[in-house]
Amino acid sequence: MRIVEVEGLTKNFGGLRAVDGLSFHIDKMEILGLIGPNGAGKTTVFNLISGVYTPTRGTVRFRDAVISGLKPHKVARMGLARTFQQTSLFQGMTVLENMAVGAHCKSGIGIVGTIVNSRKARTSFGRMTGKNLRILKMLGLEKFGDELPANLSYGHQRTLAMAVALASDPEVLLLDEPVAGMNPEETARVMRLVQNIRDAGVAILLVEHDMKMVMGICDRIVAISFGRKLAEGTPDEIRADTAVINAYLGSQSID
Repeated sequence: MRIVEVEGLTKNFGGLRAVDGLSFHIDKMEILGLIGPNGAGKTTVFNLISGVYTPTRGTVRFRDAVISGLKPHKVARMGLARTFQQTSLFQGMTVLENMAVGAHCKSGIGIVGTIVNSRKARTSFGRMTGKNLRILKMLGLEKFGDELPANLSYGHQRTLAMAVALASDPEVLLLDEPVAGMNPEETARVMRLVQNIRDAGVAILLVEHDMKMVMGICDRIVAISFGRKLAEGTPDEIRADTAVINAYLGSQSID
């Protein structure tokens, strides 16, 4: 069953067309990979789906409701969360406090009340702690709840960014290069975590340059170049697609 539908998505920046008539969908409880060479428009697609950018043309539907053009906090409140290429965490707040900020869109408190620790925020924080501890346990971070992010390893900080996004109870999670800068052991751990998140009922759109990860965990893959779709299919179909292979020549292998 489709949960996100992208139709004819186009985004112009002045004379540059970053995304050009792109269409694809995300099914419930699947991991969909979005791949392409550097500059293909992958992050722009993320920004269009999550509300950071407004499309020049085209629509994004989430559970049949048009969300293209909505502000990011409204998109998040509907049930679609994302991470970023750069880890964005409040370094002066604990792991659990960061997760409380991630959940603010569903709490009715607002991010300011969460950060300044208002009385309503403290009450809500207490209610959310149990749920957030379960998320931390699923991601292997349960012992770090009272730690500051700076005390965590780089890999654990990247995982915390996923935990913060999951704190908002999303139905769809957009992961933007979750294993960037990680070693093979850390990458293997995150691959298992992403699969666990999918198995818990969250659909995932994954942008990642590590092709071993993409080919290893994605149910389907959409390949783009210069903002246009090159191919769509299973990992085996994408691996054998001539257009995709040509787009990656001179770059990394897609095996």
